[in-house]
Amino acid sequence: MTTRTTEPRPVLPRVLGAALTGAALAVGALGYHSWIQHRDDRSCQPDDMVCITWPGVTAVPLTLVVCTVVLAVVHKRLAIRPRSVVVPPTILLAPVPLAAADAAGGWWAVALMGGLWTGLLALGTWSRYRAPALTASAVVLFAAMVFYYG
Repeated sequence: MTTRTTEPRPVLPRVLGAALTGAALAVGALGYHSWIQHRDDRSCQPDDMVCITWPGVTAVPLTLVVCTVVLAVVHKRLAIRPRSVVVPPTILLAPVPLAAADAAGGWWAVALMGGLWTGLLALGTWSRYRAPALTASAVVLFAAMVFYYG
């Protein structure tokens, strides 16, 4: 009788693929939001009135949609499952560590944090690594909150 393994064996290439995707998305989102901020600063007058532009209004929803679609497709190609459990916390909780990384060191720190954050949450999908990966991601989130808000 042959015993089937429940989890695919090559975990490291899948986690590295997710981490590279997270780093690319983090740097892309940072660049896009920086471009939007620069554009809004140029088009708005330096007075006390509120200035709302269409690119500024659509920046966050567009970033969320693009990141959700890209992560869902990449996680499907890498066979990281269940995607419905991994993708939402990766995207919804990522602004805190990414903002702390941006405040600490710029785009390279954002790339490292985006890769670390996405890789840890992707690693948490395998039951063998679930507890250490989720503990490490909670530590990263807590440390980012202390750094950024403390």
